[in-house]
Amino acid sequence: MRTLMCAVLVLLPEVAMAQQITRTNPPTLSTPTGYTHVVEVNGPGKTIYISGQIALDKNGDLVGGNDMKAQAEQVFKNLEAALAAAGATFDHVVKMNTYTTDMSQVQAIRDVRGKYFTKTTPASTLVQVVKLARPELLLEIEVIAAVP
Repeated sequence: MRTLMCAVLVLLPEVAMAQQITRTNPPTLSTPTGYTHVVEVNGPGKTIYISGQIALDKNGDLVGGNDMKAQAEQVFKNLEAALAAAGATFDHVVKMNTYTTDMSQVQAIRDVRGKYFTKTTPASTLVQVVKLARPELLLEIEVIAAVP
């Protein structure tokens, strides 16, 4: 009996701290191919991994054409929807990676970003790439959020 009690006391914290991973594709976003829009890691806190969002609406149609600001608006709307699906907001974002095909238009991205990050700003990376998954895409942004 003593051995059983010791085992329970040793293993109980492990069971209580076990992490669960949940993957979600919110109906407010386009249907993904080969990736998940939202991955949540639950444990003592929750870490949320949002796949790179592009300027596609819920139906998978491109928004913004060749307009960086319009594409950025859609990308941030998609990020907001993905975060909300996991119970988070932009205030919870701790890391953001931005990929653009035209660094000369970075101010348009920053202007839109400023509308969404009003209280806190995440650690960030901004990279220019030759091209994204589709030739008409100008921007892709992925984020990681932490919810206490």
